[in-house]
Amino acid sequence: MATGAGWAPARPVERNGAPRGGGARSKSVAPGPRRPSPSPARSRPVADHSGSADSCRVRVAVRLRPKNSEDLAHNADFDSYVELQPESKRLKLKKNNWSCESYKFDEVFSENASQKRVYEAVAKPVVESVLEGYNGTVMAYGQTGTGKTYTVGRLGKDDPSERGIMVRALEHILSSLSFETDWVAISYLQLYLESVHDLLAPEKTNIPIVEDAKTGEVSLPGAAIVEVKDLEHVFQLLQIGEANRHAANTKMNTESSRSHAILIIHLQRSTRRKEENSSSLYIDRRDTFPDDLPLVLKSKLLIVDLAGSERIDKSGSEGHMIEEAKFINLSLTSLGKCINALAENSPHIPTRDSKLTRILRDSFGGTARTSLVVTIGPSARHYSETSSTVMFGQRAMKVVNTMKLKEEVDYEILYKKMEREVDQLTSEMERQQKVIRSEKMQMDKRLKESERSFHDLRMTSNMQIESLEKEKRQLESAVKKLTQDLDKERGQNNLLSKHVTELENLLDENKQQQQLENLSKTKFLTDATKEHEKEMGELLRKLEEERCCSSSMKDRMSVLQQQLCDAQSSAQESMARELEKKLTKATEEFTIQVQSLKEKVSELISEKELIYDELKSTQEKVQQEMSQRQGLEDQIVRLKPSVSDNCAEESQTSRSMVRSGSGLGNTAFVSKSGKLREALSGQRGTISKIFEEVGLPNVLALLKSEDLDVQIHAVKVVANLAAEDVNQERIVEEGGLDALLSLLQTSENTTIHRVTAGAVANLAMNGSNQGLIMNKGGARLLANVASKTDDPQTLRMVAGAIANLCGNEKVHLMLKQDGGIKALLGMFCSGHTDVIAQIARGIANFAKCESRMISQGHRKGRSLLIEDGVLTWMVAHSTMFSASTRRHIELAFCHLAQNEDNTCDIIASGGIKELLRITRESPREDTRSLAKKALDSNPAFLREIQ
Repeated sequence: MATGAGWAPARPVERNGAPRGGGARSKSVAPGPRRPSPSPARSRPVADHSGSADSCRVRVAVRLRPKNSEDLAHNADFDSYVELQPESKRLKLKKNNWSCESYKFDEVFSENASQKRVYEAVAKPVVESVLEGYNGTVMAYGQTGTGKTYTVGRLGKDDPSERGIMVRALEHILSSLSFETDWVAISYLQLYLESVHDLLAPEKTNIPIVEDAKTGEVSLPGAAIVEVKDLEHVFQLLQIGEANRHAANTKMNTESSRSHAILIIHLQRSTRRKEENSSSLYIDRRDTFPDDLPLVLKSKLLIVDLAGSERIDKSGSEGHMIEEAKFINLSLTSLGKCINALAENSPHIPTRDSKLTRILRDSFGGTARTSLVVTIGPSARHYSETSSTVMFGQRAMKVVNTMKLKEEVDYEILYKKMEREVDQLTSEMERQQKVIRSEKMQMDKRLKESERSFHDLRMTSNMQIESLEKEKRQLESAVKKLTQDLDKERGQNNLLSKHVTELENLLDENKQQQQLENLSKTKFLTDATKEHEKEMGELLRKLEEERCCSSSMKDRMSVLQQQLCDAQSSAQESMARELEKKLTKATEEFTIQVQSLKEKVSELISEKELIYDELKSTQEKVQQEMSQRQGLEDQIVRLKPSVSDNCAEESQTSRSMVRSGSGLGNTAFVSKSGKLREALSGQRGTISKIFEEVGLPNVLALLKSEDLDVQIHAVKVVANLAAEDVNQERIVEEGGLDALLSLLQTSENTTIHRVTAGAVANLAMNGSNQGLIMNKGGARLLANVASKTDDPQTLRMVAGAIANLCGNEKVHLMLKQDGGIKALLGMFCSGHTDVIAQIARGIANFAKCESRMISQGHRKGRSLLIEDGVLTWMVAHSTMFSASTRRHIELAFCHLAQNEDNTCDIIASGGIKELLRITRESPREDTRSLAKKALDSNPAFLREIQ
């Protein structure tokens, strides 16, 4: 490995063995993520640690190696061809005594600069960004023997001042982490002869490079990832890597690195701890994630020690070393091409020309913060190599990266939290159930006691009632006897009354006889009369006594009757009243107790039901989260091998369609030939010049011109402006979308229809514009244009615009209601290949988004595509088109089959045969796997196959 002659003492390299790392935890990386599926990364403002305004630009520093004895011997006559100006951060190269060139860098280090100063100026800002959640890259570039490995990979175990960037960066990271919540691990790789080898596990060679087309993230499945806890462990791992790295002795360097070394530091931090350290960078976190979700920051730091470029005639390489030099120079050349393309804003970046550029794809023009150290030597013999290295650094300074923060939901912590809450609720529910059972037993016991008391009270009442009835019978017999005595007295009184009546009659008779015998017997009669009067008085006295006695008997009888009635009524009423009071009181107490028991039991039952409902809701939420998480992980694992090529091809197809349909040409317009690129560049330059001179409001005003040619040219200008993402928002704000839709509605010119549809298609590529287009009736106007024209180019533009709208699941229902799906199928009659390709793309976009909505539980029911007859059309024409069109149709068919509500329609239309054909004949493995999964997961399909 190149330490640079005269820079520092040579470092011994152990080839026969390497020290073992104590307590290392190593594991291979599978294609899927190590943790739960990540949330989408979000762009955030980045603090500029260096104080400059271009914090996202690649920062480049130049470092001059001290002269050694060989340099002094060869350059005795001209020993200062390199002049450093650290104060003004400039470097001058003197080709001869009268010609020199001056270059400005971010940092300029002389031969006396310390390792600590180089780290703090070059790598420390990148490491701090990585600690904040952003990706970072630190790289050394230069001619062989100029000190790249010394700058980057020097261990300095015995002398801490000699430590390079790798050791200092890991030391900085370890001192900034809390191992209770944070995690850091490293991978150490080398790129040797265009093959990726693992320096920590030498048996792993030819490790593949995988790129995620959605996020652009580059991963190396199979590379060992070793978690580190302290600096001693870091030294052990780096010594193992050094021992396994390829190096050789050349004329220019005794330990020349023959491979590119790449140290990857994986970092995961808790967001809560991060917010405590730098809360100002997370003001908008609540806008993306709820406050109660645990979040983690995932970042990655690449420290790259590139092998030095060399010339065979100078290095003296022979045999296998020539092959090594060829691959080293080839990969460095590819890296230079990518830097040139990025510096010149070229539309094509050749990152796939080399594995080195693929690994560093995120470092240049990507989302990482990147710092580059270019190392040069002081010898004038290598003027051309030094000049090339300086120019490489100058071009790299023009590359601008867009830094993004990778913040994810930690589902593992969330699951544990929910599990604890469920356990707490379960224990609380069991405790409450136990309390309810205890109270219920007490209530049952009290209820039995009340029933027993009520039974005793009833028995006592029955006995009292029987006693009262017995007394009543006795009183009735006494009253009956008194009544009989009264009747006897009445009979005697009647006899006396008769006797008195007879005596009165006899007295009357005697009076008559006396009157007859009055004359003769006056004296006799007088005496007799006196006697009779005396007897009469006696009888009258007796009669009066009898009458008094009878009256007293009557009074006594009435008193007895009254007493008897009073006795009967008072006794019965008092007894009944007492019994009634006692019964009423006992009944009221019993009713109150029973009602209280019922209320308590009903309250306990309602609380029990409420607890059951809360527990059931919590369990359903946890189950839903688990199912969504499992679904996401399964979908990522299933689609990851193919999504890269699929998305790239779809993106290229849609973008080429939209750009070519913007009114400035056809498919040949985007050819790769040099002449057409020059014409495109000139035409765009002309349009940009018109736009700057005239202004967007004036250009939009020309859309309403009465001159047809003016209208056509104005629409072309707007369409070309809409092809650039930076202009779309301003076009919509200035009313450009309304003007374009108005032209679709009012104009009858085919050219205007074609160019306007292309402009709308360009605007529809932005998700924020799709809802506006639908709300303003854009889909209905596009469908109307499609029904009125037979021009293939116009139909292609209309189909492309509708296909872009199909990629937004929020507008699916409105798109169907406005006739967008039927318009797509109607354009099939044109028979044009490009039109049919756009139709297939739109159907695939619609089915894919709809399948995702159903799998996430946001939508249920039969597919909207089936309701408009798309399934029947797909079954009838799936094998009639080109390979790319057929692939879109097959993909749409597989997504429709994922929805169980479409089962009957697929079986009725003969779709089972089509799915079986896809599993056998589809050229893409992911499509075949998706079709097979749809068949295996649906019992109705399996029964139909059998």
